[in-house]
Amino acid sequence: MTAVVEPGGLLAILGGGQLGRMTAMAARTMGYRVRVMDPEAKCPASFVVDEVVVGRWDDADAARRLATGADAVTLEIEQIGVEALQRVAAIAPLRPGVEPVRMIQDKVLQKTWLREQGFPVGAFRVARSAEELGEAVAALGGRVFVKTARGGYDGRGQARLGFDHAARPAEIADAWSGLGVRPVVVEQALELDYEISVMAARSPAGEVLSYPAARNHHENQILAWSVLPAGVAPEMEVEAERLAREIGDRLGLEGLVCAEMFVTRDGRLLVNELAPRPHNSYHQSERGCATSQFEQLVRCACNLPLGSTELFAPCAIVNLLGDVWIAANGRPNFARALAVPGVRLHLYEKHEARAGRKMGHLSSIGATREEALGRVLEAMERLKR
Repeated sequence: MTAVVEPGGLLAILGGGQLGRMTAMAARTMGYRVRVMDPEAKCPASFVVDEVVVGRWDDADAARRLATGADAVTLEIEQIGVEALQRVAAIAPLRPGVEPVRMIQDKVLQKTWLREQGFPVGAFRVARSAEELGEAVAALGGRVFVKTARGGYDGRGQARLGFDHAARPAEIADAWSGLGVRPVVVEQALELDYEISVMAARSPAGEVLSYPAARNHHENQILAWSVLPAGVAPEMEVEAERLAREIGDRLGLEGLVCAEMFVTRDGRLLVNELAPRPHNSYHQSERGCATSQFEQLVRCACNLPLGSTELFAPCAIVNLLGDVWIAANGRPNFARALAVPGVRLHLYEKHEARAGRKMGHLSSIGATREEALGRVLEAMERLKR
């Protein structure tokens, strides 16, 4: 039987960004010591953990130092080198595990696995050359998103072809070179109604629970706001949660998996991408759910019973990007924002505000999903005044 890591044990986290920071805060609340590995010594998690091991994501030696003496290891970012993951797993329990992360971190492997497992996905092709990219564009109807297999997030590592006019050979060649002359996933553009996500948790014992679906809104391919519950039809809620749980179970991971999903205008529910970690669209779980996604990850990593995923109150978040600081000449009006009932401020202690950089978020609860969302959106507007 897998041993429980009791409070007082050492939890190590691969990654010290905002997700690692919030996971560490949950772990410290539960009495655990925390160590993180990150390329930056003064990463967001550094202010709340016992130790930071400085190392690149592919630094196997730094990963070894992170894991040595740890009772369990988890992660907040999937782009960790496979050798580094293997080095960790040879020393301490790595949850979610090497293989689920290896597969998810490569979009070619991820999308292919989803299709082979029979999960509903939109039409896509894999291209490994400029010629194959051109063939994929034509085969998929001319309007496509092109995504690098590895490393892209928040709109980075993506290109759009065929939206304003039929993609010309030179544009296809430019997209191929601009994305690094490396394998890409070419996805057919869909007529979307809205986007949702579902977080599932799987314990080392194989217990699987799902959270209610969140409805998400993106601007410039970055999540702008998210609200729980999603407000979808009951049958779609049941199906979305089933898909997320089944994905986690078939992956055999020990930890969290968030399934981002599309709802098309013709009513189809399609899996878009997976994340084997906490997810931006569930930050509000800290406000409205019996167990936050961060505490749930700690429970999974330490082999504790999973916490209830019941939604106690509608809740929402809005992301605070560096653009807010830039527009406010470095001084957002936090006092005015916090005057909105039910709103809280969460900052990540990133000291340089850059356009598109996630600096923090606002969260809220309300009597209804509309009220919860309305409150954070109002608070966001007040920041600018």
